[in-house]
Amino acid sequence: MSFIRRASRVAVASSIHGNVQRRQRTRWAEADQRAEQAQVQQVPVVQPIPDLPPLPVASEISMDAKIEQLTKLGELKAAGVLTDAEFDAQKARILG
Repeated sequence: MSFIRRASRVAVASSIHGNVQRRQRTRWAEADQRAEQAQVQQVPVVQPIPDLPPLPVASEISMDAKIEQLTKLGELKAAGVLTDAEFDAQKARILG
């Protein structure tokens, strides 16, 4: 094969190879761009948490509410859900 023929084949192959690479890079860039856009669209918007009123302090809880809590606490102890130590700790917390 002559030198010129070989050189022309190498030039054509090189040109085809360059075109294929360029097309692939373009496709990959488009795919990356679509993926980024989809990811941006899926980012959830975080809603601010509204300010909640402060929880009542033990002294602000009415006596009826304390009695109700103590009654429920006694029922849990009688059912065997709470130990004596847990019952005493919760009773002290309620009574403040």
